[in-house]
Amino acid sequence: MTAASAGVAGSPVEVPETVAAGTVAAGHDAADPMAALYAAQYRRSVGLAMLLVNDIETAEEVVQDSFAAMHAHWRRLNSSDAALRYLRQCVVNRARSVLRHRRVVDRNVLQPPPDMPSAEHFAIRRLEREAVVAALQRLPLRQREVLVLRYYADLSEADIASAMRISRGTVKSHIFRAMTALRHLLDEGDMSDRRAYRGGSGPGTE
Repeated sequence: MTAASAGVAGSPVEVPETVAAGTVAAGHDAADPMAALYAAQYRRSVGLAMLLVNDIETAEEVVQDSFAAMHAHWRRLNSSDAALRYLRQCVVNRARSVLRHRRVVDRNVLQPPPDMPSAEHFAIRRLEREAVVAALQRLPLRQREVLVLRYYADLSEADIASAMRISRGTVKSHIFRAMTALRHLLDEGDMSDRRAYRGGSGPGTE
């Protein structure tokens, strides 16, 4: 695996402990398969959604809505695996809806001046502290989704195809293009850092 792919697999996105397992649904019967799925997948699903929508509060809303949708269709889901696949589809689809809504808002609402950063700006800055996550956010949406699902959620190509409702061949194509673009962005960032260092007060500049 390349350094870029390893960076995605171990990307430093942390979900706050208060989100852990949805503060694990106290009082739920451990024998209830839906409660068990909630306890096992809530925090991981929030981490997945956060990489797609860029802030924790929206990610929590996306996941809560996804679990609500799964609950509404529970009787039609004939296994835990089917329920998990449905949950992933919901998370991806709801994240896409959030991003579409943001694009509409961005086109129609005046942006705050540069010296008055928004609350969302600070949420995004938290996620962009590491080079891999920053580069990930610059990828096209579908490319970002396949990398998040492959290296963060650790899904197989078949599971990614199911979650995104595309073919396995398209998944492979997106992964190849995304990894190529990611390596380019990381190399570009390294070059910028080196130029900044040479222009600063590093060794030999005084």
